[in-house]
Amino acid sequence: MCNNLITSSPKTTLNDIFKAYMRDKNELKMTTKNSYKFFYESYIKDEIGSMKIKAIKYSDIRRLYSSLITDRGLNPSSLRTICKALSPVFAFAVRDGYIMSNPTDGVLSDMKKTYTFEKPKRHSLTIQEQEAFINFVANSPQYRRLLPLFTVFLGTGCRVCELTGLRWVDCDFENNTISINHNLLYKAKADGKYGFYITTPKTDAGKRIIPMLKEVKNALLFERKRQMTEGFNQTVVDGCKGFIFENVNGSLYCGATINKLINKITETFNKEEAVRAEAENREPLIIRHFSVHSLRHTFCTRFCENETNLKVIQEIMGHANISTTMDIYAEATKEKKAESFANLEGKIKII
Repeated sequence: MCNNLITSSPKTTLNDIFKAYMRDKNELKMTTKNSYKFFYESYIKDEIGSMKIKAIKYSDIRRLYSSLITDRGLNPSSLRTICKALSPVFAFAVRDGYIMSNPTDGVLSDMKKTYTFEKPKRHSLTIQEQEAFINFVANSPQYRRLLPLFTVFLGTGCRVCELTGLRWVDCDFENNTISINHNLLYKAKADGKYGFYITTPKTDAGKRIIPMLKEVKNALLFERKRQMTEGFNQTVVDGCKGFIFENVNGSLYCGATINKLINKITETFNKEEAVRAEAENREPLIIRHFSVHSLRHTFCTRFCENETNLKVIQEIMGHANISTTMDIYAEATKEKKAESFANLEGKIKII
């Protein structure tokens, strides 16, 4: 049992409890364990880790979180990860009788009243932005190689960890389907160094079969033909190989790398578009700043605009909760509903 891993003592520290807790959490994925260890070693161990577990109070946790935000510039997402790693450690100490209550309870909620914790709302590309982006990539000697990557993103709605980990064996060109059965993550290891991992989807909903649109199939076959000439990717991650997408150095993509490419592409397009618009005496079509996740959101928006069956949308997107699908559907169809209602003017005999 867990409580046999450490000796009950008034001198037991948070570091002691954390080590015992991590040894016992065999159900955690290795990537999650490494992530928790990294954040603990980086932000908690030297701050309050040596404190006696019985002495740590709510105010200590709040003071820690505040300093991580104000002094070390931690963003809300990272702070949530730290809280997810720390809260169950104290819960473990409560269950084993070291402390009476969990000092992390309510701290994050309380801090939301002081600090801005709202995530910036992700937006989908408009049809005009989407077409401008893809056309620019397709006609750019510098970025044309990325066209299959962005085409598959916009044609499947895959998460970045699903698409960067996509392998040729996951693509059934005969039945025109793509199997999503694993994720490729780029995260910190226990020693703080970053590397690639293969892991299963977080939920059962993440495992799914996506129909292959004609545009997606053509993009994949074009990429396969190129690799048959130039060579296939040789990277092996946790026994998995045959990855489809690779960067110019022959390595795999991660979200941060793709985001940098998106920024470069949109910045270049916007500068050139501004010059063209001025010469043609018109308003420029400026592509708003967006991230790689916006490509998934864009696909979902286009899907919602053309499909009314929420369960179908949920399954294709791999949403574990239907409420996520409903929120996107409501936002995506807002303008269409307004247009539809406008067409009723004079047709409903109210008076």
